[in-house]
Amino acid sequence: MKRFFLLTLVAALVLTAAFGCAKKEDKTFTVGFDAAFPPYGYIDENGDYIGFDLDLAAEVCERRGWELKLSPIDWNAKDFELESGAIDCIWNGFTMNGREELYTWTGAYCDNSQVFVTRAADGLATFADLAGKVVTVQADSSCEAALNDEENPDAIALRDSFASLEQCAEYNTAFMELESGAVDAIGMDIGVARFQIEGREDQFVIMEQPLQSEQYGVGFKLGNTELRDQVEETLLEMVEDGTFAKISEEWFGYDVCVLGK
Repeated sequence: MKRFFLLTLVAALVLTAAFGCAKKEDKTFTVGFDAAFPPYGYIDENGDYIGFDLDLAAEVCERRGWELKLSPIDWNAKDFELESGAIDCIWNGFTMNGREELYTWTGAYCDNSQVFVTRAADGLATFADLAGKVVTVQADSSCEAALNDEENPDAIALRDSFASLEQCAEYNTAFMELESGAVDAIGMDIGVARFQIEGREDQFVIMEQPLQSEQYGVGFKLGNTELRDQVEETLLEMVEDGTFAKISEEWFGYDVCVLGK
């Protein structure tokens, strides 16, 4: 009887362990991101996907025992990717402002501003200097949305002062156009701007006046609070034990975190 009990107990433990392992291995967390949006997510010289947000996602998955799948997406198709279930979230310097009702969000984890980058030699220092200039923004970006915000007459007036407002697919192309003189300014996130001009400060400058301030969050399909809560819980743990700050220091040289603060 005792032997039967022990065998039953062992079998139960084996099944429990096997179930637990299977459950852990079966969970794949698919992150949708723009692969040309450094330093948040991009392709390095070795062809690997790297970035600040991708490092955060990797740490979340490590702690939760999930398998991380990085899925580069066409930014214009991000909503389709999310709605179809091809990705679990959009995590790539994703602005919450103006999109609060479109996604289920984590709390904001990073502050950001929209700014203009110009050629240093041109001496463009204020919004007034952009009158009659060609300005480009990434398609479906926060900067494009800000410049087309009918509830912000100052932004509309600024846009209307441009010779034209163009769209680019990604910022590497935008900087080539700026360098060649095809455009006079790029509207973009300040974190991306700083990354792009590092080591090239003699060629490009960031206007001091921001177009608008905003915050980044992780966006999930509307109503997916369960997965959002799991990710946010782990991010808060990372904030509490200093891991978030460490990852931030590695990418920016300071702690960008605003989550839980």
